[in-house]
Amino acid sequence: MAKAKLSDEVKTYIVQALACFDSPSVVAAAVKKEFGVDVSHDPNKKAASGLAPKWKALFGETRKTFLEDTATIAISHRAVRLRALQRMADETEIQSNMVLAASLLKQAAEEVGNAYTNRRELTGKDGKDLPVPVSPVTIFQLPDNDRS
Repeated sequence: MAKAKLSDEVKTYIVQALACFDSPSVVAAAVKKEFGVDVSHDPNKKAASGLAPKWKALFGETRKTFLEDTATIAISHRAVRLRALQRMADETEIQSNMVLAASLLKQAAEEVGNAYTNRRELTGKDGKDLPVPVSPVTIFQLPDNDRS
């Protein structure tokens, strides 16, 4: 049985989705939903074997852009995450699920307090040097007979 040819629009969608790390099964389901086309993949075949150079180039450019630009991903922004946590907390309070509401409040507090970042302060206030920790100095007194 011959396979139906996919339009360039569907191919572009597939290549870009795979470049953004969507799994083949997620891509297949999205193509079915978006375009009404059934696509499948054989996990025993190399995905890129025989792929036209234009699709390889599109994949490479999409992957590069995806990795460099997280600004287009809504959840990468603190305000978006806090709004989602607010909606969830409101809903859990309505449902009287106070344990989950408390957990969501704690998560929001940690979000605001930068608990979910790996940033470290490398300078002091207003960009000045950090203070050097001073350890206490022990003064030794020489015995009277050792003084010369």
